[in-house]
Amino acid sequence: MLSSEQIMQLIGSLIWLLAGVGVFIVGMNFLSEALEKSAGEGMKRLLGRISNNRFSGVGIGAGVTAIIQSSSATSVMVIGLVNAGVMTLMQATPIIMGANIGTTITGVLVALKNDYFNMLMYLATFAGVMMGFFKKEKVKLAGLLCSGLGLIFVGLEVMSSEQAFGNPLVENMFQGIFAVIDFPLLLILVGVIFTALIQSSSAATGVVITMVGTGVLPLELALFIVLGANIGTCVTALLASVGANANSKRVALIHFTFNVIGTAIFTAIVWIFKEPMINLLVSAFPGNDPMSLQMRVSAFHVIFNVTTTAVLLPFVSQLVKYSCRVIKDKEETETERTLKFVDDRLLTMPPVALMQTKKEIDYMFSLVEENMNLCFEAMENGTLTNGETIAANEEVIDFTNSALTKFLVKLSATVEQSDEVIIGSYFHVLNDLERVGDHAENFYEIVVGMKAKGISFSEKANADITAMRDKTMQMLQISKDAFDNLNKEELPVLAKLEDEIDEMKRELTASHFSRLAEGDCSIDVSPYYSSTVVGLERVADHLVNIGYSIVNPIGSQREL
Repeated sequence: MLSSEQIMQLIGSLIWLLAGVGVFIVGMNFLSEALEKSAGEGMKRLLGRISNNRFSGVGIGAGVTAIIQSSSATSVMVIGLVNAGVMTLMQATPIIMGANIGTTITGVLVALKNDYFNMLMYLATFAGVMMGFFKKEKVKLAGLLCSGLGLIFVGLEVMSSEQAFGNPLVENMFQGIFAVIDFPLLLILVGVIFTALIQSSSAATGVVITMVGTGVLPLELALFIVLGANIGTCVTALLASVGANANSKRVALIHFTFNVIGTAIFTAIVWIFKEPMINLLVSAFPGNDPMSLQMRVSAFHVIFNVTTTAVLLPFVSQLVKYSCRVIKDKEETETERTLKFVDDRLLTMPPVALMQTKKEIDYMFSLVEENMNLCFEAMENGTLTNGETIAANEEVIDFTNSALTKFLVKLSATVEQSDEVIIGSYFHVLNDLERVGDHAENFYEIVVGMKAKGISFSEKANADITAMRDKTMQMLQISKDAFDNLNKEELPVLAKLEDEIDEMKRELTASHFSRLAEGDCSIDVSPYYSSTVVGLERVADHLVNIGYSIVNPIGSQREL
């Protein structure tokens, strides 16, 4: 029976232990955030190489996870890309497998810690905090990275100190607990629950490695907890798939199934061949010093994930078919409209979200261009067959403008200062594109109105409008190229065309009123003609704004 003093010591040690875990998780979050922001271009290049090659998929998954130090973040990002229709299930599955390999790096780093390494990390923590006071964004980011990395080892040191795991009372308590729950399946359940609670298999594995290093947790029991941690990390992906489409749910199911199968295989191996497995790890890392004890757990974690990936990689297509059988496609019903390339789950990866935003705007641009062509075709031929297509496209354009604007507001709070400028230009481009789409719809309505009244433009008026229309479409192509490819070369031409259209508006308006005065033009046609000329001039204004957004993103106005 413990005395009151011992109980207080035990409570103090447990609080100290929880503080260590908390510092460790904070460090992990800082490190992950800093790596996400600083490695944006690297992730873009990796994701740009997505293909149907399963080996490159594993490499991409491992690479991205190694960069951002979070398999959960990678899986959430993949679910977002699948939900946005950018990635197929066949492409996503190897990436999820690779993510499990990438996450083992944290365990290796934790296992390598020693007194000298710890001192270096403490200095890194202090240096990182000091760098946070600088004004330069890159210095602040480097400081966040240093402090995050340092705090991981500060947390580990707190956990392994005499006040925590080093306290004999705590050691006896955990030994008593593990004497009761030494059954492999119970240990796996402990790993699942602990990882699900802290939402990080890296953190859970780090705690287990530290417990083995301090002698609190025997190696043969730690292996099963590590296996459970790999299942527990799937909880984040499962939660992220809630409310997503069927394919996104399938990604989460594949992630869960992959880890369950791997855990089942290794549970059987470790359970049946426990002694040979322990002896193999001990012979690979001999000695009873903390680093050797810790490296055994870390090595097992690496072996588990690499072997599971190697075993299941040939069965990617079977895993995809299995997920499709379990999660059926919903019947085609009226569902809520969603963006094509962007998903809120991508907010966890700002560089990727920014890349996908541009794709969404490119898609919106293509719809605007299509509507402009369709309305001018109707104007030229006097036909009304394009009305439904124009209306459907306009609905998507309006929705994209509204939904993407809301997404950019959320994204702007997570990006670096340099990317805020890009987001500012996207706000302007979205607004200008939406207005061009509105004008396209107005042009079609002009055709509808004239058709209903049985009137048409004179031959001279048609020729004038055609000339103005051709210049407008030339501007559209230049502004589209400028936005798509950041091409500044044709911007002076764009500005010149806009000036020419302004002059044409003045000339055409004057000549139109002259024709009215001379009786050469019907008064019924006048409002339609004026609306067309004014509309084309306003479209030109919006197009020049879009083109010049790449050189003046803040105001998105013509400026050289």
